[in-house]
Amino acid sequence: MTHHPAYQIIGADRPSRWLVTVDHATNTVPDWVAGGDLGIAPADMARHIAYDVGALGLAQRLAERLDAPLIATDFSRLVIDPNRGEDDPTLVMKLYDGTIIPANRHVDAAEVEHRLARLYRPYHGALADLAGRRPDTVICAMHSFTPCLRGRPPRPWQVGVLYSHRDERLGKPLVAALAAEGLCVGDNEPYSGHLDGDSIDRHALVPGRPNVLIELRNDLIAQADGQIAWADRIAPVLERVLMQSGL
Repeated sequence: MTHHPAYQIIGADRPSRWLVTVDHATNTVPDWVAGGDLGIAPADMARHIAYDVGALGLAQRLAERLDAPLIATDFSRLVIDPNRGEDDPTLVMKLYDGTIIPANRHVDAAEVEHRLARLYRPYHGALADLAGRRPDTVICAMHSFTPCLRGRPPRPWQVGVLYSHRDERLGKPLVAALAAEGLCVGDNEPYSGHLDGDSIDRHALVPGRPNVLIELRNDLIAQADGQIAWADRIAPVLERVLMQSGL
């Protein structure tokens, strides 16, 4: 295992083509960012606005089953969002799902650059190196989503499969394969699978690597037993879809 203030890597020498990534793995706020406190309640730091609840535990178990390396961030998405381009206006969020982020309200360009240099860029540099370890890398990005945003209707999907219109090679067949397992699957839901400058765009679409982004509803994977069960369920489907794709 490799630890860095911005990320951790587990199983760098695992032989699989798969590379599992977790952009929003923890709710850590470094002590050099507003003294380690963004000014919001602990209950808010524990929910989806700060990180993808359950995604890291699920990804660790999935990577084990795929015998694949894993890279995960170690900073909250509220500090800086690694799944956004550097020029994205939502890179440092000031308001998220009804919660104002006090420590971000007056962030200036110098502070954004500081966070980019110490967290965002080291993570993406390490991800690029890991993805480049072999020419046939396939990226599986793991995320989770909340069952219901404030003031919005409940989300029915158990799992969402996100993919870009620029590369549907794994996404579309994975939607069909998971639906055939009897799951309620979101096809590019609850979010669109394409955002210029995001992690998949940067590390998969631009270099031409096969890819898929999987979102699990976080109430299903908040605990270890759910993470284990879903990893066991998803891993063989991923392997089968990749094999059948001929990629």
